[in-house]
Amino acid sequence: MHTGECKVPGDKYSGIAVHLGARVASAAEPGQVLVTSTVKDLVVGSGIRFEDLGPHALKGVPDERRLYGPTS
Repeated sequence: MHTGECKVPGDKYSGIAVHLGARVASAAEPGQVLVTSTVKDLVVGSGIRFEDLGPHALKGVPDERRLYGPTS
């Protein structure tokens, strides 16, 4: 999961947030939830805990992105 600003020209969403969200989803194993640091930072105080899964190279995304998995 990722969150950010999107462009909506007509009936299609576009922008780096959409692209990054798709790449994060494709990095996940079946049944696995991965989030970016943006999502992790936005839910601070919610009680949701995350495991740091380290930096990941995501196709078409400059620089590696640190990904996290929710834990119980």
